[in-house]
Amino acid sequence: MTFVCTGNICRSPIAEQVFRHHVEEEGLDVEVDSSGTDGWHAGDPADSRSVAALRRAGYRTSHSARRFEREWFARYDLIVALDDGHRRALRTLAPDAEERGKIRLLREFDPDAGDDLDVPDPYYGSRADFDHVLRLVEAAMPGLLDEIRKKL
Repeated sequence: MTFVCTGNICRSPIAEQVFRHHVEEEGLDVEVDSSGTDGWHAGDPADSRSVAALRRAGYRTSHSARRFEREWFARYDLIVALDDGHRRALRTLAPDAEERGKIRLLREFDPDAGDDLDVPDPYYGSRADFDHVLRLVEAAMPGLLDEIRKKL
């Protein structure tokens, strides 16, 4: 599965590392990575503020940004968008209805999310905004793990 945000340097690397931590902790055999809808930051590391938020919470931080490619739909069973703009971009890129059906929003897996399913972009924000993104990502993990366990 891949987590997708805009440039693959803030939100999706956080989601990738948090989810990777949980699947490794449970011994689940799941491919986990992340990508962006745009390629502006391809090859760059995660934003230093994302790295700092992950480190403060005890997660690993290795990352190299990349752009999601259309042919990757066949590779993934689940493509998790961080906000509705990413979901729309991915749905436009998807070759058919079956592939569009693989796209979900991360916060769909958080039963307390209500109607606000977007993970806000912290790029122009502060340390608190990155920590908030981390908390939103962590809140979705139990539901996402349940979904993955059902598919295994």
